[in-house]
Amino acid sequence: MKRLAIVSGLLSTFLLAAPAHAHQIWLQQDAKSANMYFGEFGENLREASPGLLDKFVQPSAVLLTGNGDKTLELSKKANAFALSGKAGKNESIVAEEAHYPVFESKGGDKVTRTAWTPAARLVTSDAAQQPRLTLDLVPTGKPGEFKVYYKNQPLPKAKVGLVVQSGWAKEAHSDAEGLVTFDLPWQGTYVAEVHHTDKTAGERDGKPYDVASFVTTLSLVQAKGIKAVPAGPAAKPNK
Repeated sequence: MKRLAIVSGLLSTFLLAAPAHAHQIWLQQDAKSANMYFGEFGENLREASPGLLDKFVQPSAVLLTGNGDKTLELSKKANAFALSGKAGKNESIVAEEAHYPVFESKGGDKVTRTAWTPAARLVTSDAAQQPRLTLDLVPTGKPGEFKVYYKNQPLPKAKVGLVVQSGWAKEAHSDAEGLVTFDLPWQGTYVAEVHHTDKTAGERDGKPYDVASFVTTLSLVQAKGIKAVPAGPAAKPNK
């Protein structure tokens, strides 16, 4: 029993340090405001404060317009970060947390230190966008076609997932030019997600890491198509 308690304690410590499994950040806006959420869009899970939302140290957001960039302020609410501005037609917002604490995971006798960077982009049209995030997913100007970039270079063979609020989801892989295409049959909000792992060691906020892990989402609204199925009941936030 003592050994079980020790293992349980170590597991709890790890879970507090590491981001919840498969979590993402994503951006959504309505007529009044724009918000950055942390959790799982397709599962209607939005982490809260007090809780996992408090792990964010210094998230940032930028509004990209034809007249230049505007840094947006973020203020933490009960289940989101509220942004101080919204994206207009053909504009985009990018956001990221580049200071999420480095965490450790153990496999056998090996301890791996990981720097995790969640990021998000919101677009208001199919207009082509240039990469701005380290790992970015942008529209190309063709409906349903997107391009994956890592450090401003096309990223081939990247797995991209696409989900709507009801949980309907699809997956595809980017081609040699980083391009990936999806049908968008439903009305409403879509969130696409891409992951990438860079095994080049480095340092974040004075702490060394062995692996850099990135997860980036792209949010868009489809006006035409089949009427959207409502989201399921809100999932309970983690503590």
